[in-house]
Amino acid sequence: MARIISLCNQKGGVGKSTSCINLGVYLAAFGKRVLLVDMDPQANTTSGMGLNLRRSTKNVYQVLIGENSAEEAIKKTALLSVDILPSSPALAGAAIEMVDIKNREYKLKETLEAVRRKYDFIIIDSPPSLSLLTLNVLTASHKTIIPVQCEYYALEGLADLLHTIQLINLNLKTKIVILGALLTMYDRKSRLHRAVEKEIRRKFPGYVFDAKIPRNVSLAEAPSFGKTILQYDPYSHGAKAYRQLAEEVLKLEGLRKI
Repeated sequence: MARIISLCNQKGGVGKSTSCINLGVYLAAFGKRVLLVDMDPQANTTSGMGLNLRRSTKNVYQVLIGENSAEEAIKKTALLSVDILPSSPALAGAAIEMVDIKNREYKLKETLEAVRRKYDFIIIDSPPSLSLLTLNVLTASHKTIIPVQCEYYALEGLADLLHTIQLINLNLKTKIVILGALLTMYDRKSRLHRAVEKEIRRKFPGYVFDAKIPRNVSLAEAPSFGKTILQYDPYSHGAKAYRQLAEEVLKLEGLRKI
């Protein structure tokens, strides 16, 4: 049965989609069967995996509103052991259409139950806001990774999200576990970035990954070619960082690399 891990942050531009894609790909490189689920209407994970949005007629939007099953909407990618449940800009309207649906906060969880046995990991990309879509992502997740950009407001945003997850666990009877905070767009030469890292590790001991995702040209360029960092530049600093992250996740989950 798949372990379901989401990447979540209420702030945009922190590297959620990049991390979703490349964590999933490196888990696959270590021999795991992976499903990526794109729950962001911007569909960056979908396009970043090389899928053409205009040709993608079946997607997570239709699954959530009951028009298609997950099996019908899941698509193969260029990497053999990685599948994707793609997104669509139409997903932005799903929150309105789901208002009158019973158990609307659990629709994604119900959807994924039908395909969990086919995968070792399901990695979910979430929208950059606390919406009904994000609630669906969190209630479907066993664990969540919080990408955090190294900037002044990062600590405040991280504390707010941790509090939000506590409230969701309390009110929706979930058991979401924080797998860790992931430092992104990190520049080791920046005094501010080093100071933010030190403060985050001090305030949240044991909840910050050792892997730090650097500011990296290859990471920025890869999505424009519809490629992952493993395909585009596997020897870059960004690729090495995501490999380290995948190794940490496997270790935390008690799994060995194949």
